[in-house]
Amino acid sequence: MEKKMEANHSQLIKNGLWNNNAALVQLLGLCPLLAVTGSLINGLGLGIATTFVLVGSNVTVSLIRQHIPKEIRIPIFVMLIASFVTNIQLLMNAFTYELYLILGIFIPLIVTNCTIIGRAEAFASKNPVLPSFIDGIAQGVGFTIVLMLLGGLREFIGQGTILDGAHLLLGEWARDLTIKFYLTDQKFLFAILPPGAFIGLALLVAIKNKIDEYK
Repeated sequence: MEKKMEANHSQLIKNGLWNNNAALVQLLGLCPLLAVTGSLINGLGLGIATTFVLVGSNVTVSLIRQHIPKEIRIPIFVMLIASFVTNIQLLMNAFTYELYLILGIFIPLIVTNCTIIGRAEAFASKNPVLPSFIDGIAQGVGFTIVLMLLGGLREFIGQGTILDGAHLLLGEWARDLTIKFYLTDQKFLFAILPPGAFIGLALLVAIKNKIDEYK
């Protein structure tokens, strides 16, 4: 029985990180994924916020799932998600204000992220707390990794750096974390603007598909 539970938990982690990755397989949450990944730190900031909301909503929905009327479950899920988004907004406003301003409208738009609503409906409302918690962590981390990869790729091509603006998320001590690969007087805007986001995401999806084909 314990081995079966461990196997199920391992499968949840594999699904969230790779097999059923929200960004690369389900192609959910594309609006923030494409809009804010101008840098690795922007992607990491949004990914942490999304993971926090995913885990909180999954656990809460799982705890009260037997008391939610089926007819109004979706509005209740949205209200729960909105409460966690409000909490993360207040936290970011207090501790990472400059990053909060950069991410802007895409923080409150986490409420409408199909990944979060989908996991609440498809998984957390039908499973106990521990699997729901693991599912939330795995899906959130998987989404965050894609945000960071896409943001890092666009930042590297667009301005020749990695971890630029780390102090916005980690504090003043992180200013020295910026890695400069080449110096440029003008940014490569094609990589930083939306067209670069679409091409970068397509490249990541193609790489994943090729790896799956090889395996």
